Amino acid sequence: MSTSYLLDSSVLVLFLQKESMIRQRVDQAETLYVSVIALGELYYGAEHSKAAQEGLNAVNALTNTMSILPVDSTTAKIYGSIKHMQRSKGQMLPDNDLWIAATAIRYKQSALIKWLGAMNCAPTWRFL
Repeated sequence: MSTSYLLDSSVLVLFLQKESMIRQRVDQAETLYVSVIALGELYYGAEHSKAAQEGLNAVNALTNTMSILPVDSTTAKIYGSIKHMQRSKGQMLPDNDLWIAATAIRYKQSALIKWLGAMNCAPTWRFL
């Protein structure tokens, strides 16, 4: 059985920083995906950093090693459902995290995340 992960932005940042625990986990996967939402977060982080060009180069290189998953109307419907469920429980998570969760569900991918506050967001999320 092949292993694939959709990586959220917190994991991607640690991956770019060559954090060993992240590298070991990610290296086990046959296929890696990134949500266009997480990619936008990475580009923002690179633009906002002191070493913007270096960060942009790293993000650009990363896009050549992973498949980018888009947001479509099916993803939007899933997002709406997750956000409603979270609000009903009084658990308002950041919108970008909900979009990444919706993308993982839409494309039937396990999402590798680091932020434990999202634990109840989507059953497909795996935590480091």
